[in-house]
Amino acid sequence: MPIGLAIVGLLVCSSCESHDERVESEKEEFVPSPVEGQTTIITVYDNYQVNPNLTTGWGFGCVINTPQEDILFDTGGDSSILISNMERMDIEPKDIDIVVISHIHGDHVGGLNGFLKRNGDVRVIIPASFPDAIREEITSYQAEYQEAKGPMQICDNVYTTGEMGTSIKEQSLVLNTGEGLVIITGCAHPGVANIARKAQLMLPDRNIYLVMGGFHLSGASDSELRSIIEEFRDIGVRKVAPSHCSGDRCRQLFEEEYGDDYIEGGLGNTITL
Repeated sequence: MPIGLAIVGLLVCSSCESHDERVESEKEEFVPSPVEGQTTIITVYDNYQVNPNLTTGWGFGCVINTPQEDILFDTGGDSSILISNMERMDIEPKDIDIVVISHIHGDHVGGLNGFLKRNGDVRVIIPASFPDAIREEITSYQAEYQEAKGPMQICDNVYTTGEMGTSIKEQSLVLNTGEGLVIITGCAHPGVANIARKAQLMLPDRNIYLVMGGFHLSGASDSELRSIIEEFRDIGVRKVAPSHCSGDRCRQLFEEEYGDDYIEGGLGNTITL
């Protein structure tokens, strides 16, 4: 096993931070570009299933097709499942321009090695706290890496929150679309509401249209879940699509609250904006 991924394999989701941890961050604002053309988000790796013709696995990964770049956000835990699902959905791995890894857990970075074997002509954006072994793994495939410490722009209308959290450093994606902001979380260890508020600070003139991905709430009580739903309402989150580590009860309560604005998140889900 490559050394970088051997290290990752030792880090499992059972060591996740509490979802209600409060994370302080500096205010850093961006001026978004005019939105031109459509953005499509396709979930290619998840343990929740929307398309029965695809193979589930514990983890998360999605492809974001923007007018400028094609981005893979997280790679799941098994590259063979990742590549198979991509190909079944007519997504060519070599068409990906940028890979963004949310955090160090194996169910999000585990498929990176196998993906880079198929396409090393990419820029891989990793949290700055990643060990050197992963940087060496990336460059061994002639791919480039870029470290994300604080918030930064990745390409037109695509941003990273930069590292958030304490014991587990995690970055999330923020997309500026014609509908508003779309926030994509890998596992939301720093707290999914904290991440949404961080996105607001980064792009304060834009409303939050959708929060999707892993919410890390599978062990949360009903009172905790309802509190987070209330926070989402206070923040102004219009739609939600929880998947991966969100938990069945989380999905149930969000669906009850959001009704028609609840999107079933999971493998094969496609959202066009």
